[in-house]
Amino acid sequence: MKSRLFLLPVGLVMTGMVAAQDISVMSFNIRLNTASDSLNAWPYRKEKLSSQVLYHAPQVLGVQEALPDQMNDLRASLKQYRSIGGGRDNGTDKGEASAIFYDTTQLAALQSGMLWLSETPTVAGSKGWDAAFPRVITWVKFRHKKSGKQFVAFNTHFDHMGKVARRESAHMVLKTVKEIAGKLPAFFTGDFNATPDDEPIQVIMDKNNPLHLTDAKTVTVKPHYGPTGTFNAFKNKEINDQPIDYIFIKGNWKVKNHATISQTWEGRFASDHFAVLALLHLP
Repeated sequence: MKSRLFLLPVGLVMTGMVAAQDISVMSFNIRLNTASDSLNAWPYRKEKLSSQVLYHAPQVLGVQEALPDQMNDLRASLKQYRSIGGGRDNGTDKGEASAIFYDTTQLAALQSGMLWLSETPTVAGSKGWDAAFPRVITWVKFRHKKSGKQFVAFNTHFDHMGKVARRESAHMVLKTVKEIAGKLPAFFTGDFNATPDDEPIQVIMDKNNPLHLTDAKTVTVKPHYGPTGTFNAFKNKEINDQPIDYIFIKGNWKVKNHATISQTWEGRFASDHFAVLALLHLP
């Protein structure tokens, strides 16, 4: 009897340890704040967006197109989160940010940085190849407080005009993950402005390249939930069935589930993109 009583709590502890190593990740292009969006402008949807984040409670949130005032609004609404990453024009307070928010109750940030998607990645504000705008990668090395496991999160937004820029940015993504994450597990969130059959995604997912990343949706244990297309343009549904927003993984993650969140409020969306959400497990 004593032996059986001893074994039961040990089993419970082991089960808890496994559950504690789940990392919920969200990628969300929040659409910049522009008055030309009329009733879809940021002041009319910022509470919708923050409520969506708080409900799904990702430990890591990669946002794109976040202007300084939007970053301030998100920091005010997401009180247990901290943000890392500045505007693409100067690395601090100018231009859109591809920032990373993280839940401070569950994660500790150990190191972080920004790189520009260009031929001079350490030069703030540098614009690469045929890109219309400067574009950045934000990265953070985390320690998961409960398990002690470490991993690296990356976030980006590829250029919407430059084909060469998107291709070269894809190569830079692979190189950056190798250089910064090394052997640590990593994931890469972002709006890549490319569908799965476009060259940048083919570069990122090329299995002949040992540096390739994997689309979390393609290896999820539970079937993908929600639309496959991730851009809605503030219409009444997604524009097509092809995603341009992704969560890519590198390392021995197990993807428990994957979803595209298409919630509406009286027919209005939180953004012109849907959030992409995945539950990753650290073995």
